[in-house]
Amino acid sequence: MRHVVLAAMLVAVPLAGCSGPNANQDTGTIAGAVLGGIVGNQFGKGGGKVAATMAGAVVGGIMGNEIGRKLDERDRMLAREAEYEAWERGPPGRPVKWRNPDNGRYGEIVADDYYDRGGQRCRNFYHRVYIDGRPETMRGTACRNPDGTWSQVG
Repeated sequence: MRHVVLAAMLVAVPLAGCSGPNANQDTGTIAGAVLGGIVGNQFGKGGGKVAATMAGAVVGGIMGNEIGRKLDERDRMLAREAEYEAWERGPPGRPVKWRNPDNGRYGEIVADDYYDRGGQRCRNFYHRVYIDGRPETMRGTACRNPDGTWSQVG
């Protein structure tokens, strides 16, 4: 685990120094990828652990880029946990909610029913985030990998 964090930071810190006018979005992408990699590293064994780490980094990076402009690290962590819960166990059409008590930001993820996509179990979803009372919505598709992790594929 320590090696994953160290490796992620070795990539993230130099890239953060290159940020321009979209610094929050860039930082959101990097932080999302780092956090996603760390979360993904908790799953799988052997080669599956590497795949889980990479999948987590990809999904975290996507989420970090899309809504990272306005969310802080804790918001992203809470949102990622809710996404995983919605994709893995959420009843179709029922929101899985998250809230950051530190800043009042909150959101919900609503996943559709499972369907088969090329042998993978997938779900379409939307993730609505409320910042200063205004909703921002991201739509996508997430599929379950053979090692039990989820990847956003669209």
